[in-house]
Amino acid sequence: MKLLSLCLGHPEKLPGKSYKTGINKMPMKNPVMINTEGLVGDAVCNTKYHGGPEQAILLEGSLTMDWWRSELGRDLPDGTFGENLVIEGLDNRDVSAGDCFRIGTELVLQATSARTPCATLAAKMGDPTFVKAYRTAARPGIYCRVLTPGFASAGNAVEFSVYEGTRVSIPELLAKFGKRLGDDDRQRFLSAPIHADMRDAIEAGKPAKF
Repeated sequence: MKLLSLCLGHPEKLPGKSYKTGINKMPMKNPVMINTEGLVGDAVCNTKYHGGPEQAILLEGSLTMDWWRSELGRDLPDGTFGENLVIEGLDNRDVSAGDCFRIGTELVLQATSARTPCATLAAKMGDPTFVKAYRTAARPGIYCRVLTPGFASAGNAVEFSVYEGTRVSIPELLAKFGKRLGDDDRQRFLSAPIHADMRDAIEAGKPAKF
């Protein structure tokens, strides 16, 4: 595997929207520092729902983006979904909470949760029904925490390592988002290194949200 793209965004307004967003991301040619808050210089406008250590990076697999290109019948340049990184040869459905990505010689990321679609993504895609389509596709983007900060650039080698404990897949995290878990699922989710806010919600007996 290798890192195909590393994408940054700047605050701007989408057509018909009054608020600014950093969802419009463009691939960078030069190395970028990634710390525990994400890509240095990347725009995070709505900090209530985006950014923070538990979802510092939004990652997409190239196989998933190829599927979307075929499904939608249109070109999707890297960064279209607001993703920070695109990894060659990765299918998002194969990733679970706790799986790690070592990128280059320094950077280590760990999957924490699934990207949940929102109105901003639908506006970016120019399709008010896209939130439903994204959920139905069950191929969500992957939020990651940064275990080891470091510089990264397109072309870096990527080593993918599977979490050896309880497996809770990224698609399942999206499917169960906002729902109360049964006893078996509750135990499984709490046994995996999921998003800290989702863990807190589940432990409090609330729907699985972050």
